[in-house]
Amino acid sequence: MLGAMQLDEALDRAAALATSGGRRLLGLVGPPGVGKSTLSAALQQRLGEAMIVVGMDGFHLANAELIRLGRRDRKGAPDTFDVDGYVALLTRLRSQPGPVYAPRFDRDLEESIGSAVLVPPQVPLVVTEGNYLLYDEHGWGAVRPVLDEVWYLQLDDAERRRRLVRRRLGHGDTLERAEYWVENVDELNAALVAATRQRADSVVLV
Repeated sequence: MLGAMQLDEALDRAAALATSGGRRLLGLVGPPGVGKSTLSAALQQRLGEAMIVVGMDGFHLANAELIRLGRRDRKGAPDTFDVDGYVALLTRLRSQPGPVYAPRFDRDLEESIGSAVLVPPQVPLVVTEGNYLLYDEHGWGAVRPVLDEVWYLQLDDAERRRRLVRRRLGHGDTLERAEYWVENVDELNAALVAATRQRADSVVLV
């Protein structure tokens, strides 16, 4: 049975990883809307320059490529990312002695911006967050071996869905469009993510 952590315990554990010697890679995984970015921000506030966040979402395929592949209407599904590029970046973060640049996903543009995040060589903890860190299809199985620990974030599903609708409304969707996307895209992905829960090292109650 997976051990569960409250927020303060998670912050303490991350601080221990950051001071354990060398560089550590910590994964935060959970369904869309669970609060991965919120926990990342809390960790950043606690650890400051001792950590940096590199998101999986920076490896979304470009919208033009998704259109070409016929996948634009389900952006965020496991096969709509450059998984090999993500694994290559994580591997570089573990082994490359110099600075590493990572992409960042811009939610307003709905596109990734390359080389937008500098990871200096002295940063001891890299936090990477995303939906599919524990998934094992479409090449995602190569992610987990590169990470030192992976935490699964757990939240009441009704609240999580409310957050997703609010997020889409904040980016200009109508209520009808937001609810449609959450029900027909986000929730399908959420089911895939939930099925990976038992592969996590710990569960964080958020």
